[in-house]
Amino acid sequence: MKERVQKLMAMAGIASRRASEVMIEQGRVRINGKLAKLGDQADPETDVIEVDGRRLKLEPDKKIYIAVNKPKNVVTTNVRHRGDERPTIMDLVPHTGHLFTIGRLDADSEGLVVLTNDGDLAHRLSHPRFQHTKTYKVIVEGLPSAETIQKWQSGVNLDDGKTAPASVRILKGATDLSTLRIVMTEGKKRQIRRVAALLGHRVRRLVRTRIGMLELGNLRPGEWRELTPKEVRDLATPSPEIKQLLRTSARQSSARGPRKSASNVGKSGRPQPGRRSGKPQRKR
Repeated sequence: MKERVQKLMAMAGIASRRASEVMIEQGRVRINGKLAKLGDQADPETDVIEVDGRRLKLEPDKKIYIAVNKPKNVVTTNVRHRGDERPTIMDLVPHTGHLFTIGRLDADSEGLVVLTNDGDLAHRLSHPRFQHTKTYKVIVEGLPSAETIQKWQSGVNLDDGKTAPASVRILKGATDLSTLRIVMTEGKKRQIRRVAALLGHRVRRLVRTRIGMLELGNLRPGEWRELTPKEVRDLATPSPEIKQLLRTSARQSSARGPRKSASNVGKSGRPQPGRRSGKPQRKR
């Protein structure tokens, strides 16, 4: 059966779908000897797919799912950047094959990250359009007011766009430091820290405690463990807060009104006048 080439590459553990698309654009992928283009499909049983001159293999490997408690100052990347001496998440796990990362965290943050060779699952749980939940325990300076919590939950305008609705609850409040539980379906770069700073409550500590319904549990910083089949199902199951987040998002979309039809929008982004014809146009 034919599938998009980037999906087949992800299934083979070559790279994520996004990274595979870049490789296709770079001319590193061929189908039956011809350069592949974005959108091309292939059948791995009848077509010869080559990446950097090597034939793509889709033999079924054992699926690996590993939970890691990422400590501070460890970067969630497979390959260390030049000049960066900090350890990577892969340095913590004795596995030599390519693993995808579910739930990236910045170097200053801690908590649950999942590594897997299951490219399809990694895509479904990482791509923003699937709106999968991640839960955080966050210690901030000061005590956020009810108005501040409401602003945070409704979405805050950052320089790269407005944040999606979130669930924000105070677990322990005090005038010096407060502990929050935050459930989100997106992850703009350093989003929680940026929103907290904008609202006047700088983050002191940030720990991801859950992806979907999978709990960090009693893993200590730097420790890892393989997931059981039940835990893999928990990983793919959103937190109960997802219902409220989706309702809030739907209300906000409804309040903004319907989008302009793509067929009536020109290259300039402005609505185009209707085409003239011999017959008068009907009013709608």
